[in-house]
Amino acid sequence: MLLFHFQSNSWLLIATAVCAIALQSPTYADEGDWPRWRGPNGDGDSTEHDLLDAWPKEGPPIAWQTKGLGSGFSSVAVAGNQVFSLGEADGQGFMICLDRQNGTEIWRAAFGKRQPNGTPTIDHDRVYGISRDGVLACVARDSGKIIWQVSFQDDFGGKEPTWGYSESPLVDGSEVIATPGSVEAHLIGLDKLTGDLRWEAALDPSAPRKGHGGAGYASPVISHAAGVKQYITLTGIGLVSINATTHKTAWIYDKISNGTANIPTPLVDGDYVLGSSGYGDGGTALLKISRDHDELNWKEIYYFSAKEKQNHHGGMILKDGHVFMGHGHNNGFPLCFDFLTGKDDWRPGRGPGRDSAAVAYADGHLYFRYQDATMALVSCTSKKYELKGQFPLAVHNRESWPHPVIAGGMLFIRDQDDLVVYDVRKK
Repeated sequence: MLLFHFQSNSWLLIATAVCAIALQSPTYADEGDWPRWRGPNGDGDSTEHDLLDAWPKEGPPIAWQTKGLGSGFSSVAVAGNQVFSLGEADGQGFMICLDRQNGTEIWRAAFGKRQPNGTPTIDHDRVYGISRDGVLACVARDSGKIIWQVSFQDDFGGKEPTWGYSESPLVDGSEVIATPGSVEAHLIGLDKLTGDLRWEAALDPSAPRKGHGGAGYASPVISHAAGVKQYITLTGIGLVSINATTHKTAWIYDKISNGTANIPTPLVDGDYVLGSSGYGDGGTALLKISRDHDELNWKEIYYFSAKEKQNHHGGMILKDGHVFMGHGHNNGFPLCFDFLTGKDDWRPGRGPGRDSAAVAYADGHLYFRYQDATMALVSCTSKKYELKGQFPLAVHNRESWPHPVIAGGMLFIRDQDDLVVYDVRKK
């Protein structure tokens, strides 16, 4: 009897521990899923394999396409049998859930106003999204019921950026991390189940103010540089790090900040942080973070002016010690350079498409989506620039900006009201 009682308590403890782990672990690692902005790890890197290593002139076959997503530049999040995005119709913002197999609408949940730019984040049985006017909503994944919502402007003193809040929320453990952008609540952590405020990170009044101020257009990432967990993002004042334990501002670097719109999500690797920004006064910098007792400090490893190296808003990929991106303001000139030195590996010129380029990685290749609706496949190697295929996308409603998503052997392309899904699996 005593032995049975001991085993029962042991199983109870194990079950409790498992539930606790499940509560604090985001569902970012399921094979074939892309459950948040920039994929499973927030770095634009897909876990896919056995994909086409060259495309026919007409492009890969279309698996399915659908309409009804509304206007906006949101990309998609994909998990299980569902696809999520944000849109707007008649001024009303909404989150939409589609069947992953055929694009049939399952539900839509209304919140916020005007055309959204961010991408939803899937976490277990809930989905989180941010509207253009800064409403952060938690939505039930099965039904579309809004569980809770907060306003960056009304609740935290934020001010809507020129082109609207564009952040994709970060779920970390039991919290949702987001950026109202006010001085008192530059970043916040909310209880992901209730929406209650856990913490808010204020800016020191003497903090740098080179850029446009307020929230930027990037999304936060997690870094463990110098052995300290941090939330790092690019806001309107530059690269900002918040200590994930004390919730104090750890450091700010404003040299790459421009006065118009700070957009690309930073890259983090070990003790290093790479940031880039477009427009004439942006640029690219690599920082090494060190610790001195309780303080974190940055050291600039290199800085390149906007003319030399800059990413407008298409994102950067870090693979095998090299960075791949589209260079230039309103341009996506293919560029590869060494992460630690900044030295160019290749820079071939314009490339197959025009204007800005959004970039993702899967199975040894880079997926370049150009603003003019040209799609290109490029070998992900630092040895040379090698174009493996290009084709015109099936839809081109407005600027072809939403980032491409590769999940389950499919290439998801959102273009305003349309979603087109290409089958990129090897046959």
